[in-house]
Amino acid sequence: MAQTQAGGAGSISVRRTAGKDQFAEQPPLQWQPAAAKTDEAIVLDPTRTYQEMLGFGGALTDASAYMIHQLDGAAKEKLMHELYHPSELGMGVTRVCIGSSDFATKMYSYDEGEPDPELKRFSIDQDKQYILPQLRMARKLNPDLFLLASPWSPPGWMKASGTMLGGSLKPKNFGVYARYLVKFLKAYEAEGVPIDAITSQNEVDTDQDARMPACVWAQEHEIVFVSQQLGPAIAENKLKTKIWMLDHNWNLWGRVINSLEEPAFNKYIDGVAWHPYLGTIDAMSRVHDAFPDKHAYWTEGSFSSVGAFAGGGLAGAAPLASTDAPKREAVPPQIRIARGGALAAAAVRNWTRCFMLWNIVLDENGNPNIGPFVHARGTLTIDSKTKEISRSTDYWVLKHYTHAARRGSKRFASQGGGEAVAHAAFTHRDGTKVLVLSNVTDADKAVQVRVGGLMTQLTVPAYSITNLSWV
Repeated sequence: MAQTQAGGAGSISVRRTAGKDQFAEQPPLQWQPAAAKTDEAIVLDPTRTYQEMLGFGGALTDASAYMIHQLDGAAKEKLMHELYHPSELGMGVTRVCIGSSDFATKMYSYDEGEPDPELKRFSIDQDKQYILPQLRMARKLNPDLFLLASPWSPPGWMKASGTMLGGSLKPKNFGVYARYLVKFLKAYEAEGVPIDAITSQNEVDTDQDARMPACVWAQEHEIVFVSQQLGPAIAENKLKTKIWMLDHNWNLWGRVINSLEEPAFNKYIDGVAWHPYLGTIDAMSRVHDAFPDKHAYWTEGSFSSVGAFAGGGLAGAAPLASTDAPKREAVPPQIRIARGGALAAAAVRNWTRCFMLWNIVLDENGNPNIGPFVHARGTLTIDSKTKEISRSTDYWVLKHYTHAARRGSKRFASQGGGEAVAHAAFTHRDGTKVLVLSNVTDADKAVQVRVGGLMTQLTVPAYSITNLSWV
């Protein structure tokens, strides 16, 4: 048949999460000649493309890697295949910690103890236990996997506090810390795990009251460190790793714009790493409008971090952190799934190229955990006694979007639809197109989808996510 903007006048594959269905295949739809347009029709234009996607995924913390390591060989391989192979969940992005975060088996850096400005004690042996073997397996399962690395704290001896708990880095140690991070990048590359992007600090604007590994970076210190130390060090060592700034909340968008106005800093920055715990989602668009060449990256959070986000088409309670499990789980699962799908749509419509959840795996008590956030849940839970695996609502939202927005895909224009059904559309490198629909209301919605001279119609169930895909 003659090709159209829809890809062809053929069938449309349908996958849905609604009620007891979890990413379940549905009867296919058909493209038909377009009839009269309904008031809330969703109109697609694959010729109008926006950001290129890196993908959706989560963080392989020391805690998550440890939990996966506890499985026997066959169970471990099966779970890793599920997480990373494109035929299953197929995570396309993963975040790792440089040293320990609060979700770890212990607090550690790669050079603890007395001051060691020559970094003679530097060692990544802790990561060789759990993290690196799984990253190598993940890259084998998904060669397109994109890796981000973020530090929670420099070694204690580099800091004014003398500990990894809170405080800030001494400016006199900016140079040695840049060399420390470069040694990390080289060590991982030597292990067959090159890092694609790095942030100089997880959450620059808080030391978490010294309750966990953390480090505050004043704006001027972030600018000086990147422009005079980290950026030049990465360039001099001919590493391909990109630098993302901030790695913190939307409310700091003004700081981002102000920092990017510094040419010496700007030239080393590929984009901005964002968290959703304060501020509104349209902060990413504000920065994009000011600096269109600087990409947006969602690097931590949960699909349940849903509140009254500007531009998101969602109304509800204040945003929930990924560690607010009791409050989050008080919301019925199907509502969390639908709102999560809408949040993901809002995120990509505000220019993010990726969406990284926090811990991929924890146990039933939110462990291993050395920090203050005791009500945490992983995307998956491995029971510490039975080793039974359960999947959260975030898992099913993630699956819809890992299949919709693979690395190298591009978001394309989707307009209309009203406030009940959030949507985002992507075209893959092979020409496959995917539209994700999230109904955030308690009523089924009749939806008309139009592209070029064709249309299709479907009912999107209450509190559901639906993927439509075609070639």
